[in-house]
Amino acid sequence: MRAPDLSGVAPAIVVTAEYDPLRDQGEAYGARLRAAGVDTEIVRGEGLFHGFFGLHPIVEPGREPWERVVAFLARALGPDGR
Repeated sequence: MRAPDLSGVAPAIVVTAEYDPLRDQGEAYGARLRAAGVDTEIVRGEGLFHGFFGLHPIVEPGREPWERVVAFLARALGPDGR
């Protein structure tokens, strides 16, 4: 976040949670990436808390952010996973 220039970094997906003390910083980082021209998705887990990611099998609202990350990685890595 402190880097003077974020242009040229790899595409990113930034996942935050609605009830996370770090939410605003994460979303500000995503906004800085976008402003630098980096292909960036910002996903907020509505109604969720810090640490929800990976709990999608038991915390239903976490499923949508999980699936967005999986789709993002599939696009980034290509059809053969590289």
